[in-house]
Amino acid sequence: MKLQKAFEIVPGDVVAFIGAGGKTSTLIALGHELAQAGLRVLATTTTHIAVDELDLMPYSTTLDAGMSHLSLALGENRFVFLYSAIKNSRVYGPDAKQIPRLLDAVDSDVMLIEADQSDGLPLKAPFSDEPNIPSETTLVVPMASLAVLGQPLDDEHVYNATAIDERYGFLLGNRVKSPWIAQVLRDEELGLRGVPPAARIVALLNQTAAQGYARARARLIAQFILRSSRIHGVALGSVRSGEPIYEVQKHIGAVVLAGGLSRRMGQPKVLLPWGGRRTIIEHIIEQLALARVPQITVVTGHRAGEVRQVVSRVGADVVHNDKYTTGEMLSSLQAGLRAMPKYISAALVVLGDQPRIQPKIIAQVMMAYAEGAGDIIAPSYHMRRGHPILIDRRYWAEILDLPETGSPRDVIDRHKDRIAYVNVDTDSVLRDVDTPEDYRQERKLAGLDG
Repeated sequence: MKLQKAFEIVPGDVVAFIGAGGKTSTLIALGHELAQAGLRVLATTTTHIAVDELDLMPYSTTLDAGMSHLSLALGENRFVFLYSAIKNSRVYGPDAKQIPRLLDAVDSDVMLIEADQSDGLPLKAPFSDEPNIPSETTLVVPMASLAVLGQPLDDEHVYNATAIDERYGFLLGNRVKSPWIAQVLRDEELGLRGVPPAARIVALLNQTAAQGYARARARLIAQFILRSSRIHGVALGSVRSGEPIYEVQKHIGAVVLAGGLSRRMGQPKVLLPWGGRRTIIEHIIEQLALARVPQITVVTGHRAGEVRQVVSRVGADVVHNDKYTTGEMLSSLQAGLRAMPKYISAALVVLGDQPRIQPKIIAQVMMAYAEGAGDIIAPSYHMRRGHPILIDRRYWAEILDLPETGSPRDVIDRHKDRIAYVNVDTDSVLRDVDTPEDYRQERKLAGLDG
C-alpha cells in the first residue's frame, strides 16, 4: 500500500510528521508519491534537517527567493523543499508563523512538514518546547521505529528517555517493550503533544517486519495505540521498501442485528440456548471479542428487555430499534450505525441469528480491510456472498438515507467496484437460524447435538 492511501491524503492537506524513526524518509517518500500522482507538493520543516538530506529532494529553494520563484519551481519540479537558512550542517525551515502566508501565496496542492526532531533515534518523548506543529495542520503522523524494541531505555537509544521514565516509571536502562511504544505514542503529553484539536491523526510504526511473529507484534502495538479514540489509524510498514505500508489498523465496530420479530420461532432467536448456559447472542458476542473487535453494539427489537439483560452480562452496548415491527433489517442497521461512536471507521454487519460465526472469518475480513483490499469486505463461499460484511464509514450516509422499502444491498451493489471478497472454507457465512429446523441443523453442524 502506498503512503498516500494509508494516510488518506487529499488536495488541501497540511501534513506534519512528529516523533522519531524515519520522519524525513517518510516525508521524502510521500512527496515523490504525490508528485508522481500529479500533485504539487511543498515540503519544509519547522525545526531542522541534516544538510545532506537536501540532496534527496528533487528541488530545494530558500524563502528569500520569493513566492513567484517558488510557484515556478513547483510547476517545473512538482516536489519542492523550502528552507530559510543553513547553519552548522543543519537546514532550518521558516518560522511556523509563516505557514499561513505560504498556504495563501503558493499554489501547492499538499504541504508536508517535518515538525519535530529526534536526532536519528527510533523513539522519542518531546521536551517542553517540542514538537512545533502549525495550527493549520490537517493531518499529524506520530512516528516510532520498531527497531527500538529490546533496546535500553536510555538517551543513547531513546530521545529524552528520562521523560518516559518519569511519566511511567519504566526505569532507565530497562529494555523497551511493545506496550511502552503504544503508551508513548498515544499519550497526550508525549506522542500527541501539540497536535491541533481538529487534525486527524494516523500513527506510523516504521521498520515493521513484513510477516511472521514480528508483524503480529506490531499489530498488537497498533491495537494498544488505538485505545486512544483521537487516533484515526495506525499504519504498519517499512518506509524504505517498495510498498511502504503493509496494513492500516483502524477503529472497527460490530453492529449485531438482533431486532427481528421471530414469528416462526415463537421466541427471540438470539435467546435460544447455544452451548453450556450461553444463548446464541452471547456466543456471537464472544466470537467477536475473540476476534478483537473492541466496539460491539447489539440492536434489539422484539422482547428488547430480555435481550438487553442478556447482552449486558457480556459487556456489549445495546440500542433499541423502534421500527423493528415494520423496518426489517434496514431499520436495525440504521439504528446500529447511528449508535456507533464517531471515531469508528468501519462497521461489521453481523447477523444475530448466525451462531456458527467464527473468529478466524471475522479476522480475515478485518485484515482484508486493513490491507486496503477494499472499502466493503465480504466473505465468499463458493462465489456466494455471506456475513459478516464490513462497510467503511464513507457509505454509512447512503445507508441511513435509504427509504423504508430499501435494503443495505442497494448500497453495497451500487459500489461493486469497491467490494473485496474473502474466500472462506465454511458455509457458516451463508447460514442463519430462520426456522426450528434451521436451529436443529445448526446445532448439529456445530457439534452441540448428536
